[in-house]
Amino acid sequence: MATALKFAQPEERVSNFVSRTHKMLINGKWVEALSGKTFPTYNPATGEVLARVAEGDKADIDLAVKAARAAFETGPWSKLTASERGRLIWKIADLIEENLEEFAELETLDNGKPLKVARAADVPLAVDLFRYMAGWTTKIEGNTIPLSVPYTPGAKYLAYTLREPVGVVGQIIPWNFPLLMAAWKLGPALATGCTVVLKPAEQTPLSCLRLGELIQQAGIPDGVVNIVPGYGETAGAALAAHPGVDKIAFTGSTEVGKIILQAAAGNLKKVSLELGGKSPNVVLGDVDLDAAIAGSASAIFFNHGQCCCAGSRLYVENGIFDKVVEGVAARAEKIKVGSGMEASTDMGPLVSEEQLNRVCSYLESGLSEGAKAVTGGARQGDKGYFVKPTVLVNTNEKMKVVREEIFGPVVTVIPFKDTEDLVTQANNSVYGLAAGIWTRDIQKAHRLATQLRAGTVWINCYNIFDAALPFGGYKQSGWGREMGHDALEMYTEVKAVCAAL
Repeated sequence: MATALKFAQPEERVSNFVSRTHKMLINGKWVEALSGKTFPTYNPATGEVLARVAEGDKADIDLAVKAARAAFETGPWSKLTASERGRLIWKIADLIEENLEEFAELETLDNGKPLKVARAADVPLAVDLFRYMAGWTTKIEGNTIPLSVPYTPGAKYLAYTLREPVGVVGQIIPWNFPLLMAAWKLGPALATGCTVVLKPAEQTPLSCLRLGELIQQAGIPDGVVNIVPGYGETAGAALAAHPGVDKIAFTGSTEVGKIILQAAAGNLKKVSLELGGKSPNVVLGDVDLDAAIAGSASAIFFNHGQCCCAGSRLYVENGIFDKVVEGVAARAEKIKVGSGMEASTDMGPLVSEEQLNRVCSYLESGLSEGAKAVTGGARQGDKGYFVKPTVLVNTNEKMKVVREEIFGPVVTVIPFKDTEDLVTQANNSVYGLAAGIWTRDIQKAHRLATQLRAGTVWINCYNIFDAALPFGGYKQSGWGREMGHDALEMYTEVKAVCAAL
């Protein structure tokens, strides 16, 4: 792995955008925080200040919620037809696609991920999500229901249901896929006719703020989308607790999700949560070894391991354990770690100094408890927030590195003797977001898929996402589903109408 860091320069328009002091979007206007405060965002490849951003708090959230309420109840948004709404959402997708390179560079500068990953995954997936949801606007339907009321014999009724927008939605998104997570949240909310107050992660607000400009350019009416950057304990907490918000949608850690849920109880607002994971990735003895090794390495090292569904618990059948460990470690050692702006970089830095310290603390904990690092196991360099891709063996389910979400490029490899033993170990977690299965025996794969307690199970693949495929978790990995038709249910109310004939 490379240790010398190179720093390619972003496009001029990206540099110009980053160099501004960024404001927040409330009711169609770009405004400073009422307090006048700003906060810094950092380049994780260098640790240096990248930009300064308006620091929203409770007062700014209140203004944004009022703007969203007016736009929902009396503004032009409520008067648009479903078809008109769909065309505007499609226009957002077109504008993102036209500015793909700019968004990719913003994600890389703000988050640290390799530019080639942002170009190939983050931005195109965001475009696809908006287009998918644009198509749903004209297909949100109710049902007619035949009634047989026993206490009104002979009476006739027309009974039907309507799906209506839930109202004003507060959305809080994480820092690992900033633009894509904004799309996951905004797409279904706009498709169903809701209005939004969006709080981006304080570590990575830049692509969301640029998206706000394109939302205006697309013709979305004022107040429909409001973007308030700020800290979780101030702006985020105020949004979750606000009595004028009808629903809160949060993606982030399980610990913060529980706090969000408590805050939302004040007015019993609807809540959807896409939370943490400690996903089992299973390799059976009959597998295509090369494919399984490549897939298992990608499952944990993609996006620096900063994925809620990362395959961080790798379970390998006894007979091939050593070969898989050797293969995954060899791939880890070939990963080029460096600045995401460099074309040759495979893995960038972690997002922040806080995250660097968190991951290093887990590594120290695992090694002190008897785990062995086959490769990696430490920070890389002394500038930026880089961690070596790490493969740990000699681990057990009592260790923190096996039980808790690390959110970094660290995989624990654990042997198992048979599928009964495997299922017990794999399901022994408070999480249930995703799982992977690698085998040539498709019957066994489908049987295992029903036994694993996870919202998504990948068979002979991993990290496959599509706008039509619902994503979410069991147990403490969350409530509700992102993407697909299921996401629309999180942003609608069902109204029953009954008329005597």
